[in-house]
Amino acid sequence: MDIQTFETQWGGRTLSVEVGRMALQASASCTVRYGDTVVMATTVMGQSAREGIDWFPLMVDFDEKLYAAGIIKGSRFIKREGRPTDTAVLTSRMIDRTIRPLFDASGRKDVQVVVTPLSVDGENDPDILGIIGASIALSISDIPWEGPIGGIRVGRIASEEGDKKEWVINPTYEARLKSELDLIVCGTHEMVIMVEAEANEVNEADMVEAIEFGQKHLKEVVGLINTIVKKVGKKKQEPDVSTPELEEIYTQEQHAKDLAVKFLDENAPGILYEKPLVWKKERKAAFAIISDKLDEHLTEKQVAQEAKKKILSNLKYMIGRVVSDEIIKNKRRIDGRSVTETRELSSLVGTLPRTHGTGLFNRGETQVLSIVTLGSPGDVQTLEGIEGASKKRYMHHYNFPAFSVGEARPNRGPSRRDIGHGSLAEKALLPVLPNKEDFPYTIRVVSEVFGSNGSSSMASACGSSLSLMDAGVPITKTVGGVAMGLASNDKGEWQVITDLQDLEDGEGGMDFKITGTRDGITAIQMDTKTLGLNKDIVKATIHQALDGRVHVIESMEKAIKEARADLSPYAPRIETLHIDPEMIRVVIGPGGKQINEIIDTTGVSIDIEQDGTVFVASENGEQMKVAIEWIERLTKKIEAGEEYEGKVVRIMDFGAFVELTPGTDGLVHVSELAWSRTENVTDVVKLGDIVKVKVKEVGDDGKIKLSIKDLLPKPEGYEDRKPGTGRGGRPPRRDDHGPRRH
Repeated sequence: MDIQTFETQWGGRTLSVEVGRMALQASASCTVRYGDTVVMATTVMGQSAREGIDWFPLMVDFDEKLYAAGIIKGSRFIKREGRPTDTAVLTSRMIDRTIRPLFDASGRKDVQVVVTPLSVDGENDPDILGIIGASIALSISDIPWEGPIGGIRVGRIASEEGDKKEWVINPTYEARLKSELDLIVCGTHEMVIMVEAEANEVNEADMVEAIEFGQKHLKEVVGLINTIVKKVGKKKQEPDVSTPELEEIYTQEQHAKDLAVKFLDENAPGILYEKPLVWKKERKAAFAIISDKLDEHLTEKQVAQEAKKKILSNLKYMIGRVVSDEIIKNKRRIDGRSVTETRELSSLVGTLPRTHGTGLFNRGETQVLSIVTLGSPGDVQTLEGIEGASKKRYMHHYNFPAFSVGEARPNRGPSRRDIGHGSLAEKALLPVLPNKEDFPYTIRVVSEVFGSNGSSSMASACGSSLSLMDAGVPITKTVGGVAMGLASNDKGEWQVITDLQDLEDGEGGMDFKITGTRDGITAIQMDTKTLGLNKDIVKATIHQALDGRVHVIESMEKAIKEARADLSPYAPRIETLHIDPEMIRVVIGPGGKQINEIIDTTGVSIDIEQDGTVFVASENGEQMKVAIEWIERLTKKIEAGEEYEGKVVRIMDFGAFVELTPGTDGLVHVSELAWSRTENVTDVVKLGDIVKVKVKEVGDDGKIKLSIKDLLPKPEGYEDRKPGTGRGGRPPRRDDHGPRRH
């Protein structure tokens, strides 16, 4: 293939695509450049179909390489990239959720998409380029796929005059810090496939406007991809029915499907809607009855065993179509709810005796327990990736054990789904958290899913809000969340539903999760099983979700309405003090000797920032007080007139040096040792003596002059010497010895 380059202007910058240079053994590949950020996207499809699976085998990897940002891994012993970072996992999931709906779900050949950032400029995020690159690679390949689509990031930033806020496409990292919204929209200018958003309580109308603004600017990208396809695109593979044997199997399966659809249309509603099926076990029982009856029916019709087996393996999706039809035609849901009604809600806080805060949230059969742990500033997580090193003081972790859905399987640690759901709940709470200056704790929330039947991620966001308030974390508002679903058919008919569950999440559906406060949206995560959502569906969903979210928040506030006034007695207390940055080295000491002595003696933890802010954390108030006084003594500014009790650390013939605070000494001149004449310094003090001294003067050069005699009674009849004279009226000896500082 000849090397070809394609370009378009997009958001004031050049979007450039090159095809035909790299990864030529893949089914298709390309590189995408925006600014100086460059990613390579490749795709490959396997040669043969996988047997024994009932899902489409798509694999998507965002393969971070630190060299792209000119970074060598910080570990002393391991310099090679390890397991994917959470950022890489989240980007992989985002690309997967964007491209998956456009594949034929009945396909069983492995398809892999790999996006590799090759260069990162620190301004343009490679995630958007990864979405675009995956779309290009799939579009120009011979792999069956219903693209192309594009991806775009949208922000809203105040104008330079500050009198209005403006929508911005693909804002840089720096600009995103000023934005009240970080929105990613994937699809075309007409249809939305995927949405990911983090927002600072953006209202519903503005969120709809932001999505539509992003869609409008997808036109340039999709147009560029269509141009590339016309120039270098390969012919798509046809379904593999080229042999008489395969054609016969395909015909049998289609015949079996037609029989099954007719049977389900006539019989399934009577079984599913005889009475409200509120509980999962009731729906499973109804499903089993339908499955048995359909099996008998297909057997009577002499359907081939393999064709019947395939139909029964896809029965869940076929029943889902029946459920969707009932919602569209009759506004009737399988558990008896209306289309805008949530399941039964309950909340409970303070469920565990020794944790720092807990929130138990129940919605129907979905149950999540969120637990808060508060730590010192030193407990922050250090992140290292192609975006550079950073620190994270609020973490949300999500666990989904097999027992939560009544299954038995090995626990292999957090999956990509677990990381994604944890990230969504984390985004949901970030806008309402207190800043570090007001609440210097590191905060970790863990959401344990104890039961799942529809949107455990939204339950995690709700449980986290409850647990943070129970822990005494002063969040500004209660955050709730709800998952919105969709029933749609090939006639263009549709109905949005609030709080979807199991059988409602089928073909023609969506999972549109929205979190926020009463006043606005804080996070969105949307994906769909359709070829995209039109603007009317998106608008209706966002506005309908508000009522559902407020209903959830009202239920949560019956358990707890605002943060507790006090922290748990088992949470550490943190005191903050500020010292002169120049004194940081004094507190730390040579090789950390001084700070480690404080920590070992008092049992506190100490964190010091470059600006001189010191955080002291401890569960023991008395020991914390000792540590703080210790630090204050170390860093105290010595002023004239103050009195100290210090140790004689050095003796010279002209006087004695006394340690006032660790590392800071002052000189008691021989003439200031006593009111009487002193011939030898050691006649009054010896090395190691503890003496009381008064500060006479602190020079501009930092030298400190002390006196012992000023704290002693003045002898009766004592005559002061003339100013400027020493012993015997002679001028005092000059010396260059000043205070000692470490």
